[in-house]
Amino acid sequence: MADLFASQDDAAGASDTAPLADQLRPRTLADVVGQEHLTGPDGAIGRMVAAGRLSSIIFWGPPGTGKTTISRLLADAVGMRFEPISAVFSGVADLKKVFAAAKEHARHGQKTLLFVDEIHRFNRAQQDSFLPFVENGTVTLVGATTENPSFELNAALLSRAQVLILRRLDAAALEQLLDRAEGLMGRPLPLDPAAREALLASADGDGRFLLNQVETLYAIDIPAPLDPAGLSALLHRRVAVYDKDREGHYNLISALHKSLRGSDPQAALYYLARMLTAGEEPLYVLRRLVRFATEDIGLADPQAVVQCLAAKDAYDFLGSPEGELAIVQACLYCATAPKSNAAYMAMKASFRSARETGSLMPPMNIVNAPTKLMKQVGYGKNYQYDHDAAEGFSGANYWPEEMEAQTFYAPTNRGFEARVAERMAYWDRLRSERDAG
Repeated sequence: MADLFASQDDAAGASDTAPLADQLRPRTLADVVGQEHLTGPDGAIGRMVAAGRLSSIIFWGPPGTGKTTISRLLADAVGMRFEPISAVFSGVADLKKVFAAAKEHARHGQKTLLFVDEIHRFNRAQQDSFLPFVENGTVTLVGATTENPSFELNAALLSRAQVLILRRLDAAALEQLLDRAEGLMGRPLPLDPAAREALLASADGDGRFLLNQVETLYAIDIPAPLDPAGLSALLHRRVAVYDKDREGHYNLISALHKSLRGSDPQAALYYLARMLTAGEEPLYVLRRLVRFATEDIGLADPQAVVQCLAAKDAYDFLGSPEGELAIVQACLYCATAPKSNAAYMAMKASFRSARETGSLMPPMNIVNAPTKLMKQVGYGKNYQYDHDAAEGFSGANYWPEEMEAQTFYAPTNRGFEARVAERMAYWDRLRSERDAG
């Protein structure tokens, strides 16, 4: 199983011809970088090791942050047998063999730490197969996943395991890896300070990717230190982690929506760019902008939804990459527009009222009478045509007789909606005057 780090024995045996990542594998949990919130004395892992007992764990974090590493070192730290499998390559038959071997070792007093890489790839039935062996202590399960466990793992399995979140490696942690690499190689990287920063940024928190990039730099004869442009020409930047149907997708669209709602055009543009540069479907983003325009702007600026639909037409007409500018324009319009969710709240309240009141008949004066019989029984009787009334407003009652008049829509005093509020107040005043008269 490919891994950035391994156990102490593996590290001791790493040869000079092994990949750089293999040669730099930590020998103890203290050597793991970037996860001190877990591995430190007060962290969950630190406390487990100090107690000499492990509970089942699900490690959740981005690629290249040390999930496999920590699992191997945990087994070493508490004297457990380490049994790794990958959910990509293993099935029920493989699991049965693992559990049988764990039972046999348990008879001889040897406990097993079963490490399952990409555990989210096991289906629900396969995940359920772990339960009795975790429950009776045959194995201590340590699973690794890049996906949100609450979405991908069975509730029964989650209830028997502690979810620990590994963080993407920050600049300080990645710098430690660079220092270790330079120490092992005995010479500095052929980079100027700006290129060194660019190299750290290119890793996007992935230690394994960083060390692979470093190995490439050391393998090439570079006569003079590279600047950022030279580094970019030589190496590829890591593609951002983004699964269009998984948590990263929902996190970023939520961040975009809330930045728009908070009237922060700079942050909104950032999250929009994150999604589009990672390969998100532009029409999906446009659909979300249209939704935002109706939910969070509404009549405070009726042009917002027009701008979003125009951006959709412009993108359809221009295609990519020119059409992205229209999406940016719609995003900026929404971020800087006055905000109101009054229409959204009115929709929810009116729908709820409609469900609760069932099939109440509208008042007879406002229903049509297309037949003679309907006229005879009172359909449309005494209807007041508003255009014939003073000021174009009759003030008639439009609610079912069995129902009091309701207020669903309460416009704000922001943007165009302030004018709407004035009109509604004017009509309310006229209605009150006519009711009193």
